Amino acid sequence: MDIATFGNGCFWCTEAIFSELKGVSKVESGYSGGQTKNPTYKEVCSGTTGHAEVLQITYDPAVISFDELLEVFWKTHDPTTLNRQGNDVGTQYRSVVFYHNDTQKALAEKYKKELDASGAFADPIVTEITAFDVFYPAEDYHQNYYELNGEQPYCNFVIRPKVEKFKKVFKDKLKD
Repeated sequence: MDIATFGNGCFWCTEAIFSELKGVSKVESGYSGGQTKNPTYKEVCSGTTGHAEVLQITYDPAVISFDELLEVFWKTHDPTTLNRQGNDVGTQYRSVVFYHNDTQKALAEKYKKELDASGAFADPIVTEITAFDVFYPAEDYHQNYYELNGEQPYCNFVIRPKVEKFKKVFKDKLKD
């Protein structure tokens, strides 16, 4: 098993997407990239910790590659908005790949460069590609949020449309 760590907006939304992929055995919401040790959600939301809301994804590279995870990462958020995803604003919502080794770094940089050059986005990609340091799991009530709280208004109006679009685009990569 390998680990990938991505920040691409609200972890409630992104966890709901990555947990659906074949080869992904665990998706944990948490915080990374800041200076505060063991931050709380409230502290991260204040924007003073330096942490981003992230996913720590445990996956089987024999079933799904890091490159395929990157494809889902790039296509399921807007990598051109600095410190913002939709209505979520602040450094905690920045677009970032925390690489765990040189191969992940090279693949992320290659994908970013090719995507930027392709003209797929009108604006330049601002996604950070940064060495992984430490991951702090989010509080229990953030884990599997969409699955456990699907009836909540935020889930119905924000997360559900993203998940439905994702399932159409990546139907060949979904768990049975």
